[in-house]
Parts: sequence; structure tokens; C-alpha cells
Amino acid sequence: AIENQLKICGYKSNVDVVALYLARRQLRSMPSLSQFHRLRYLWINNNKIQDLTFLIKNYNLTELYLNNNELTDVSGALKHLCSLQILFLHNNELKKLDKTVKELKGMISLQTLNLFQNPLAYDPDYRLYVIYFLPSVQLLDRKLVTQRERDSALQFYDPKRAWAMQSIAFGKRVNTSLGTTVGPSRCTQPARRPIIPSGHEFGNNTNRVPFEDPEDAVLVRARTRSLMEFSSVDWNKVATCQEKRLKNKAEKPLEKLTVQFR
Repeated sequence: AIENQLKICGYKSNVDVVALYLARRQLRSMPSLSQFHRLRYLWINNNKIQDLTFLIKNYNLTELYLNNNELTDVSGALKHLCSLQILFLHNNELKKLDKTVKELKGMISLQTLNLFQNPLAYDPDYRLYVIYFLPSVQLLDRKLVTQRERDSALQFYDPKRAWAMQSIAFGKRVNTSLGTTVGPSRCTQPARRPIIPSGHEFGNNTNRVPFEDPEDAVLVRARTRSLMEFSSVDWNKVATCQEKRLKNKAEKPLEKLTVQFR
């Protein structure tokens, strides 16, 4: 089948082979394709393939069509394909969602992925799981990944990070001192002051006195950081040179807003 395809495409040497179409050939196995170093597009869909070890050295693949086969596991067969952008694995027998997604994590360029009509796709959290652990995927099972789905996946699998991202307020002034809680809090007790061990000096990096509570060490570290200051002026209230000469605009005191934060 490979030789016939090479003749049809007119390839004179293995180095020239960029694409191979081997779909619908009733193939149960494949020989190694390592001799085709520049292979980028490969169709092996609608066969009876159960093993993918023949792809072990095809690092330049960008599109791979493995749908409608008899694959039960892809572990150790695809993780080296870092350039892959399109991967079709639908209508196979893949059962373990975590193992399959773990195999695809190294594909930082993967944009289109099909996994539907596999037993793993019936997992109740299947879509959010894939979206969270494969953030580069933009089209999953023929459906665009929305920002709402990404936010839901982050909230479900990493709530601490989601809370931290939501708590960062850019462009807002907060009149509060360090150590107090801003906004609604689940805790009704007042903020606890850190218990600083005796002999601890701020800014002394050589002092390794341990804290009773790790959160105290984090707070002390934050206090030792340098302040950053930003100032802004409403230039609409400042008279221009022409207005000053013509005295058409009354002079007003300059209003400067200064914000400091650590």
C-alpha cells in the first residue's frame, strides 16, 4: 500500500515524502515509517489499526488522522509529536481519559482534537478535563472551546488559582492596610497578626528563624518588598499655553492622584 501510494504521488526518494494517504485499506498493522523524515500529513483512518509504534520517529507530523480504527491505548506512541496541530482519534476504543490526555500534554501546538465516540468521552467531566489539561486545543470534537468553558474548567480543577485570578483588581483603589481582608470573606474572625519569632529582623535574608505558621512567613516577606508608586494627572483641568496667554481659562490647582502598593 505504501509503495503504491509513493508511485501515485510521484515521490522519487523517501526524503521527498510529505504526505501519505493510507485510509480505507483494511490494514491491521503498519511497518515503521521512520524512513520518511519529512512526513507531515498522514491518513490511516478507517482501518483496523491497534498499535501505533510505527510512528515512533515521525517527529514532523502536523496532521494525523487515526479515526475509525481499533485503538485501545495510545500511551507511549504520540507524546513525541510536539508539532502536531490536528489529531483525529474519534470512533476508537480508548477507555482511560487520564492516560490519553497525559499522552497528549506535550503537544503544545495541538489546536484541533477529536475524541468523541470513544468510551472515555462518556465521562461526565470529559470535556472540561480535556480543556483544562490541553489548553492549546481550540476545536474539540467539532465544537469551538469557549472562554466560559475555560473558566469553568479552571474553577473546577484549580479553584485556588481561579480565586487568585478573580481577586486581582487592576485599576481599582483599595483603602486598606496590609493584612486586612478586602471584600466578602468566608471568615468572620478578625485578621490574625503574624507571630514573629524573637530575633527576627526584617530584610535580613540570612536570618532563617522558623515561623510557627507558614502564612506568617509569607506575610513578613510581603512587608519587606519595596513600594511601587504611580501618579496620574487629569490634564483636561490644566490650562494649555494658549489658554494661559489669552486667560480664557481660570487657573486651578493641579490635582495629582498617587497610588502606592507593594
